Amino acid sequence: MPLDLVFCGTPQFAVPTLEALAAAGFRIGLVVTQPDRPKGRGLELIASPVKQSALKLNLPVTQPDRVKNNEEFRAQLTALRPDAIIVVGYGRIIPQWMLDLPAHGNINLHASLLPKYRGAAPIQWAIAQGETVTGVTTMRIDAGLDTGDILLQHEVSILPDDTSLSLSPRLASIGAEMMVETLNGLRAGTIVPRPQDNSQASLAPILKKEDGRVDFSRSAHEIFNRIRGFQPWPGAHTKFRDKNLQILSAHPTEDAVPRAELRVMADRLLVGCGKESALELIEIQIEGKKRSSPRDFIHGYRPQPGEKLG
Repeated sequence: MPLDLVFCGTPQFAVPTLEALAAAGFRIGLVVTQPDRPKGRGLELIASPVKQSALKLNLPVTQPDRVKNNEEFRAQLTALRPDAIIVVGYGRIIPQWMLDLPAHGNINLHASLLPKYRGAAPIQWAIAQGETVTGVTTMRIDAGLDTGDILLQHEVSILPDDTSLSLSPRLASIGAEMMVETLNGLRAGTIVPRPQDNSQASLAPILKKEDGRVDFSRSAHEIFNRIRGFQPWPGAHTKFRDKNLQILSAHPTEDAVPRAELRVMADRLLVGCGKESALELIEIQIEGKKRSSPRDFIHGYRPQPGEKLG
């Protein structure tokens, strides 16, 4: 008999798991996702990627504003008597009554090799910290922040040119297959949950705009990794002539340039970083202007010798 599931998720990262569970024949009695949000200039209400996917799959959807003290929602889930609740990027804290409800617990797909990078932004921080390997973990949720017992894990290489935008779909796809494997293993009794080693834990907190401010005392490689990790938000931003400047693409060079100083070399544009390193800027954007190449920036703004960013 297939397991009866409730699926809780919101972002695009969760969609492959929902689709894989449906394709594998699991009975999904309810999809829980966050309320529609206003987006764009017209502030039109937009359904989450998970809701859009669920509707295509003809699955019932609910969008509670709150979960913890919502008696109507609690009665709805209790009546379904799910064997497991699957949680992928739902964006709400799971209350104890939900943790206690299903026989197999609440199972989460997390985009890191736990206990590394617990928190809301594991993909972004793994790249920003210069990791070359990350992965996905299925775990049984407990009352802590990503502290529950590990069920399965799969390693994934971070490629030198990966950004969070290119890495996330790979992790989502692999994680979706692993969630199906996890549920089949739990049903068959072949998976033995193992506790996390809390001494090895690291955090990946939710990103703030300030995280994207470029600190030119960091080495070029450190800044390069943060540019890759913090796409599309908060990006990498600094100041040029009191205007915001977004660094959209760059790569480290061996050139020696004083810290934070701009240097024009023909059509190349370099900026000095810490540890006697430099970044070559590939694509940049001044506030209120279109994206530009270094050549267009140089001809438009004519940076002066010794002029700095920040």
